[in-house]
Amino acid sequence: MYFDTHAHYDDRWFHEDRESLLEALPERGVSLVLNCGSDLDSSRRSVEFAAQFDHVYAAVGIHPEAAHRFRREDLAELEALSRREKVLAIGEIGLDYHYEDGASPEQQKELLRAQLALAVERDLPVVIHDREAHEDCLRAVAEFPRLRGVFHCFSGSVEMAAELTKKGWYLSFGGAITFKNARKAPDVVAAMPLDRLLLETDCPYLAPVPHRGKRNDSGYLPLICRKIAEIRQMPEEEVARMTRENGMRLFGLS
Repeated sequence: MYFDTHAHYDDRWFHEDRESLLEALPERGVSLVLNCGSDLDSSRRSVEFAAQFDHVYAAVGIHPEAAHRFRREDLAELEALSRREKVLAIGEIGLDYHYEDGASPEQQKELLRAQLALAVERDLPVVIHDREAHEDCLRAVAEFPRLRGVFHCFSGSVEMAAELTKKGWYLSFGGAITFKNARKAPDVVAAMPLDRLLLETDCPYLAPVPHRGKRNDSGYLPLICRKIAEIRQMPEEEVARMTRENGMRLFGLS
């Protein structure tokens, strides 16, 4: 059984078949799903999905791409959402410097620090989005020594991975690791401690080969697991078991 530690079933790509798809996931071997918010609306919807499906849990947060719309009063609603049943984390939060016309780095860092402080206050792990902002992300999380969580869809170096895992952080990998142009991620997976490794889809994005370019969903986790098992030269079943246990440990599921 698999744990998809990062999904976005609130996305419009799932409008036509969301309920039937989510309901069928346990039959496809996916026993746990963490649906991550990217703004207040998607965070609300994540909480709704968690209430509707036994195997679905929620993370609530505001993505860096929404930083230009952030108001300090939004934190009050985010804090209230974080207290709802089956909310396991603050996320998806972080920094994204890829788009020059997006929110400024200063806006993003203000939003990130506010949400990191909330996570520490609520004693919840965080789900970090880090795109072309490695140094600033490392600096931000280092300001909160009690913080724990995962760098999702990890794109950093082996050295960065070693620094994070030594401090107790988890790293998750999705469909991009199956791409032919994947470079750093396979080296990180080969070198990192297995007890800090998580699986994710980031669905509906980043579908693994041979579905690249199509809509992704949690049922494709075995393809990601197979690639990681190949890199680590170990049975797929063991990778599935360990990553599921790792996710349950991080997010406090018994």
